[in-house]
Amino acid sequence: MNPIGRHGFWGVLLLGFCLLPAEDLWAQAHSDLPRSASVLRFEGLYGQSAEANDFFPERSPQYSLIAAYGYRPNLNDTYWAKTLNGMEVGLLGMYTNLGNPTALGASFTLLPYVRFPLFGTWTNKIRAQFGLGATYFDTVYDQDTNFFNQAVTTPITWAFRGSVHYDFWRFDAWQFGLGGVYNHQSNGHTKLPNQGLNSFLLSLSAEHLIGRSDRTIDLSPSQQQTVADHANPDNESGQDAPQAYLEARFGFGTGIFALAFNDLRPVRTVELTYGKMHQRTFKWGVGLQYRFYQHYYDYIKGNESLVQDGAEFADFRSAPGRYAANIGLHLDGELLLNHFGINAQLGVNLYKPAYNIDWRINQGWDYPPRELPPNWVLGQYNTKFELKKHISTRLGLRYYLWSQALKPVQNIFVGAHLNANFGQADFSEISVGYVYAWDR
Repeated sequence: MNPIGRHGFWGVLLLGFCLLPAEDLWAQAHSDLPRSASVLRFEGLYGQSAEANDFFPERSPQYSLIAAYGYRPNLNDTYWAKTLNGMEVGLLGMYTNLGNPTALGASFTLLPYVRFPLFGTWTNKIRAQFGLGATYFDTVYDQDTNFFNQAVTTPITWAFRGSVHYDFWRFDAWQFGLGGVYNHQSNGHTKLPNQGLNSFLLSLSAEHLIGRSDRTIDLSPSQQQTVADHANPDNESGQDAPQAYLEARFGFGTGIFALAFNDLRPVRTVELTYGKMHQRTFKWGVGLQYRFYQHYYDYIKGNESLVQDGAEFADFRSAPGRYAANIGLHLDGELLLNHFGINAQLGVNLYKPAYNIDWRINQGWDYPPRELPPNWVLGQYNTKFELKKHISTRLGLRYYLWSQALKPVQNIFVGAHLNANFGQADFSEISVGYVYAWDR
């Protein structure tokens, strides 16, 4: 299994395991409270993938079949459910026929997801769903035999899904819905070409509710007091006091540089973040990160084309370690679901000089060789370059050792993330971190 496979697989397995309907620590301690419900959902998708590159293979419309298991906590059964009324978490498996069995083949996806009412105060019939996981493709790019499928180069890729659904009919414990779905798969910049596969589909779904989490549950006075005492222990108004936190994280990522340097090199990250947690469910912060790109360092240290004497970046050879570094600021946001977190980050790069080499090589003529001829056309600096150099994004999943429902002062997490330059994949990463929190 290639490295992105390992990262994607373990990240999905980790979150998928925790989204099974096992009781969390808070629920175990208070098993007298009302129990949650589960959902079985079956879904059919029909649509088309966008062309990933010039001369992309001809294809028929694609279709997908999905089976999903969802968990809808009762408002009194788990802490975050009290804040996120109507939230569902779950795990789906998806089979996709991509419309060309020879060049595109089929794919199999495993995807943890969250699903929630989009306009909860107006109607609960419209729901949004987001998920991040992994996809296995049985047919991928091959330079000799499948050259024009440049969307998928590795058998295992990251998978992202975003969708909106309208529930149009309910019959007993069954509910039927129509929706629009966007699916994206790419390998997280671990092997080129990496154009990615983007699909736009219509959805027809049928879900069966096991139990009735949407009905009103009558609690005895003792149960009401138990919920009040344990769900809101910090103040009498029923609102949890916000916590400040300080977080330290170390990340180990892998990425590639260019077609002529198409082997994985590590990207190491050290990060500090300060922020606040609200209702044990929302977390936001600001911070500083330092990254070191090994492939930039190797390019400079190896005296490659663009750093040779007389070349544009010849002065980089004076300090390869310094020019291969990246320093930036970031805004960090996270949705906390007891042991799990859905984490997103928006950053500004203050210092990333070697990205100029990256851009010059990868945004010029196609298929640049390792030793660039004197007349080779390189990428031109423009607005797109400035955005990708200076704006970073990050999306992924975390698992915390202690449940947020217990409001721990200290916590440890592991995570799997996809890092990008203004939306374009940069590298895939696994990380470990430590969080210290205190009441404000």
